[in-house]
Amino acid sequence: MKSYQVIESGEPIKEVELDIPKPEGNQVLVKTIACGVCHTDIHIHDGFFDVGNGQKMASRLKQPLTMGHEIFGEVVATGETVKDVEIGKKYVVYPWIGCGECDSCIEDNEHECGPFTAQNIGVSVNGGYGEFVLVKDQKYLFDAGDTPDELAGSYACRGLTAYSALKKANPKPNDKKLVIISAGGLGLLAVKIAQAAFNVNPIVVDIDDAKLATAKAAGASEVINSMHEGAKERIMELTGGGATAVIDYVGAEASVKFGYDLFGFNKNGLYVLVGMLGGKFEVQLPLMTFSSRTLQGAYLGSIQEMAELMDLVKAGKIEPVAVEARHISKANDTIADLKNGNIKGLVCLKY
Repeated sequence: MKSYQVIESGEPIKEVELDIPKPEGNQVLVKTIACGVCHTDIHIHDGFFDVGNGQKMASRLKQPLTMGHEIFGEVVATGETVKDVEIGKKYVVYPWIGCGECDSCIEDNEHECGPFTAQNIGVSVNGGYGEFVLVKDQKYLFDAGDTPDELAGSYACRGLTAYSALKKANPKPNDKKLVIISAGGLGLLAVKIAQAAFNVNPIVVDIDDAKLATAKAAGASEVINSMHEGAKERIMELTGGGATAVIDYVGAEASVKFGYDLFGFNKNGLYVLVGMLGGKFEVQLPLMTFSSRTLQGAYLGSIQEMAELMDLVKAGKIEPVAVEARHISKANDTIADLKNGNIKGLVCLKY
């Protein structure tokens, strides 16, 4: 089978030929139809995360690796103990698979399994940049209903991440004080999910006017370019004195410095940090206490949250967003374009 692999961190992805895996027991073999490409792939490919002050934290790349964790594909074979999985049926694959033995896994929080024990598809084991993907258990397969092939896999990471972060923010219906930072692919999914799951049209912040225009068309109540003069003051006006929750899907020094000031004098503000673009942020400790403010990280989402999200997707309650589809052979160009900010929304690789 064809597989596009990272052989060495930061070096071009190469096409290689591998044996097609044979499923055993509860395993399922999926033929890749489309695989989303997100910023996590950039970090995996580069081999590090930027943690500020010129320092780097190594990613979990095991070389060689077939990346790709936003997988949508067709079941072509199953192990002998698999039940109720139809050959030829298409599924989204939940890729955040743990060891199955630690406390997190036992509590159905496999996405929180340790970095040295997790079996995450496309991160720790070969993923959707390959023609076929071996899935550990049928429980990781989710029906996407009539969702377009190009979009379906994006719910396994960006959609799930958006949903889990929104649940942490817990906005009330018609909430006017929710701010989302990012009008990129993740931010667009967050807007659609906020509408479908919480009946909220958030304020969206970005530095790219073209992306902001797309977010406005997608249903954002207002869009703000944080580089423009008076941007913070405008958000204070729109929220009636300050946000109650800010979800940062960028996670850069500049985005956090901007977003952390959006609470005004409100107490109990919640800042949910999702993105990992990188850098550092200094917190004034007395302000944290005085304002009863919470700074919370949000990492992916549980398999239960995936089930909740996919119920909404399958029922057609989340309005689809456009996805640019490219042939799998364009993996290198796609990673480069995403890294350089040349992709305005979602992108996937197709076989």
